[in-house]
Amino acid sequence: MSTEPQFLSFKGLKQYSPDDGWGQVNALLQSHARAASAPAPAEEPSVPSYNYAPEKVPTLTETQEPVQPQDTSSPMFDPLINELFDQLRVAPTDELTQTWRTIAAEVNLLTQRMALQRELQERARKLEADLVDLRSSIMSHLKDVQHVAEQQLTSARLRSEVSALAQTKLAAKLNQRR
Repeated sequence: MSTEPQFLSFKGLKQYSPDDGWGQVNALLQSHARAASAPAPAEEPSVPSYNYAPEKVPTLTETQEPVQPQDTSSPMFDPLINELFDQLRVAPTDELTQTWRTIAAEVNLLTQRMALQRELQERARKLEADLVDLRSSIMSHLKDVQHVAEQQLTSARLRSEVSALAQTKLAAKLNQRR
C-alpha cells in the first residue's frame, strides 16, 4: 500500500481545496502528493503541514488492518469521529439485525413465489382456454361424424328398401310365368 493517506472514495465524490477548488478526491490526493514530494521554494515561509484525514482509513472494498492510536495533539483529532470509524468497521451482530436479515430474505422469497404463482395462474388460464377449444372441436367433429353416419344409414335403408322392392317384383314376375 502507498504511504499517502487513504480516503473513502466513491465515484463522483469531490473534495474542495483552497488552492485547487473543487476536484476529484483521487486527483487532489495525487496533486498534494506531487506538491509534497517537490522541494518547496526558498521564498515561502515554512507552513506546518497537518494531516487532516486519519491515516489508513479503508475504502468500502478493503479489509481493515489494525489502526494505530491517533496522535491526540493533532489539531483535527476528534474522538467522536474516531469512535464512528470504529463502529463502522464492526459489523452489527445484534438480534434485531439478524431479524431484519431474515425478514428481507423471506420477503425476497415471497416475491419470487408470488411471481411464480402469477405465472402458473396465467398458464392455467391458457390451459383452460385450450381445453375449452378442444372440447368444442371434438363436439364439432362428433356432430360431423353423426351427420355422415345418419346419411349412410339413410342410404343403407333406401338401398335395403329398393332391393326388397326389387326382390318382390322379380319374385312376382317369376311366379306369373310359371
